[in-house]
Amino acid sequence: MKTFLFALTALAGTLVLQPASAQDKIYRCGNEYTNNVSDAKARGCKLVEGGNVTVLQASKPAAAPAAASPANAPKVSDADQKARDSDRRAILQDELRKAEGKLAELRKEYNDGAPQKSALELRNTQAYQDRVTELKANLDRAQADVDGIRRELDRTK
Repeated sequence: MKTFLFALTALAGTLVLQPASAQDKIYRCGNEYTNNVSDAKARGCKLVEGGNVTVLQASKPAAAPAAASPANAPKVSDADQKARDSDRRAILQDELRKAEGKLAELRKEYNDGAPQKSALELRNTQAYQDRVTELKANLDRAQADVDGIRRELDRTK
């Protein structure tokens, strides 16, 4: 009888502990995980070791609806739209003139990488190099501004 109870207790203990230790080996294949050994070997996947892996299936995002105006959006007449487009173009042309003027000033001051040294910069070469670097960055930024405004103007044609 004692042998039977011992065997029954041992069997119950084994059944209780088995699910915790019976987790399949998990393989990582890039951003995917699998527990299919033959598939993992065929794809050259790596065994994940050192803990349990929990994988959650992500839901697919809903398709974005086409951009459409709401039903209650105000309608703009063709004449009003042409006036708005004309104003936009005039504003962009004005901004382009300002940006080109700033770019010309910066090019003149930069002097192809050799701007005029100030009295303090004659003795402090690091201050001069810092100013040259800053001028170059400002020049590049001004050129990018001019290029961007020109692209916007091209879109209004």
